Amino acid sequence: MSGEYGPKRTTTAPAIEVRAASVSVRVPGDPDARLTILEPTTLTLTERRVAVIGANGSGKSTFARLLNGLVTPSTGQVLVDGLDTVRDGAAVRARVGFVFTDPDAQLVMPTVAEDVALSLRRLSLPRAERAAAVERVLARFGLDHLAERSVHALSGGQKQLLALAGVLATDPAVLVCDEPTTLLDLRNTRAVAEVIARLEQRVVLVTHDLDLAAQAERVLVVDRARVVFDGEPHAAVEHYRALMAAEPILGPRT
Repeated sequence: MSGEYGPKRTTTAPAIEVRAASVSVRVPGDPDARLTILEPTTLTLTERRVAVIGANGSGKSTFARLLNGLVTPSTGQVLVDGLDTVRDGAAVRARVGFVFTDPDAQLVMPTVAEDVALSLRRLSLPRAERAAAVERVLARFGLDHLAERSVHALSGGQKQLLALAGVLATDPAVLVCDEPTTLLDLRNTRAVAEVIARLEQRVVLVTHDLDLAAQAERVLVVDRARVVFDGEPHAAVEHYRALMAAEPILGPRT
């Protein structure tokens, strides 16, 4: 086991290459019309911590889902360690874990221990080894005392930590987090952020928390389906603030 999780990694986290990748969908009721969710985007991610910021509906979550094949590009391609997210989807998802905004989208087993055990099942470990691995993962995330508790009885912060534990149980090289603190209070936001900060994995973090984004090495700003800024955190956050300041504030009609 590497760290406390899954099979030992022998190389650094793989580069993620986005090559003129775009995403569009059909418009209901008009078979000839398509709505662009993400304009053609080209970039390579190699930094240990990358943040993605942008307004709701800007396309940032679509960009994040491209990175492990949850969304496939309409044009172009996305490569992880040379593996195509369309052609080699299973291999890519073994390398790139994904954490959703709402942990209820990921927690599918009745108890905490069973949920982590489900994640480990694909490693084909003997039962005793899998049980020991579950104990180590839960202890690492401070969830061992909740092993037999129903996932439905957990707090929001505990659910998000369990979702992280389940994804990290198999030790992916890259972790993509889509707004993992949005539904949490300040205390749990800090707890989840601290866990993510300590990880060995390369992390791509989609977030509305600009203080959290400012801790990354590189920040992408997404606006109106395009990456409009790509650079160091302070400049990126200022660019985003300027964009939002220029937007009209929507409110009730008078």
